[in-house]
Amino acid sequence: MIISRTPVRVSFCGGGTDLDSFAKKVEGGGMVISVAIAKYIHVTVNDRFDSKIRLSYSKLETTNTVEEIEHDLVREALKATGVSNGIEITTIADIPSRGTGLGSSSAVTVGVLNALYKHIGRDVSPEHLAKGACEIEIDKLGEPIGRQDQYAAAFGGMNRISFNPDGVEVSPIALSRDLVERMEREFSLVYTNNTRSASSVLSEPPLDQGDKIARLRAIRDQAAEAEKLIRSGDLKSLGALLHETWNVKRGLSPLVSNDYLDSLYSRLIDLGANGGKLLGAGGGGFFLVHGPPDLRSRLVDDLPPENRVIPLKIDHDGSRIIHPK
Repeated sequence: MIISRTPVRVSFCGGGTDLDSFAKKVEGGGMVISVAIAKYIHVTVNDRFDSKIRLSYSKLETTNTVEEIEHDLVREALKATGVSNGIEITTIADIPSRGTGLGSSSAVTVGVLNALYKHIGRDVSPEHLAKGACEIEIDKLGEPIGRQDQYAAAFGGMNRISFNPDGVEVSPIALSRDLVERMEREFSLVYTNNTRSASSVLSEPPLDQGDKIARLRAIRDQAAEAEKLIRSGDLKSLGALLHETWNVKRGLSPLVSNDYLDSLYSRLIDLGANGGKLLGAGGGGFFLVHGPPDLRSRLVDDLPPENRVIPLKIDHDGSRIIHPK
């Protein structure tokens, strides 16, 4: 049996500039600052006695051929690795695997590819996994998404990820042990109890294309500022920058936020957060918030149970095979 473990990610600033429609057409390309977190997609791959293909995720599938598979990400990953029959694949997620704003769908693709490559005897690089996942999701399936999630999941850690017509460049941001501990104390994730398809939000045409490009340029500039603040350890200013980013992001599309999300964000600020933003394309998922170390306990005490609060814990490994070791 092969088991892969792949992290999801938190994007501090720059989300939206990783889409090809911006990164490959606007001077300067795109840039995000993101970190992989210790919430994982586990994928198991095992041989079957017969020649059928069995998948277990939120539903069960048993098919005779790859083409019959309904799970599009797994189907294309099987095609990409040349595995055609006699296999069983299971995916297990620490958090909902779609619509959370944490890049979980791409983590599934990266994790399935990693496990399948190991199954056929190939050890592949994070770069290979990320490129392969982008080819599946964007090139083959035509999803209107960006390229940051695949690279964040494959590489792990904190990174500046740059996007341009020539490709994607991952530049690690070194974090001291003290800074990691401070980030993990001061940043929290708050579940909105709503999920949404990133594709549905990202495919919505903007009311004003010129305004959208201007906002994305501002978001890219905020990513550069976020990197400076992280490297200097100024987390309070980083939290305030998240607030500015959220205000810019809300104007990208009417689907990014709604009355409920605006009300929840105001509640988070009232409880002591000095800034935050909704992760992912918008419309639901998780808020990332920053505040003093005692903020998390206040959030847990004051928010209803459906607004689950999760500590931010950084993953440093990226997608890896955990069995066999």
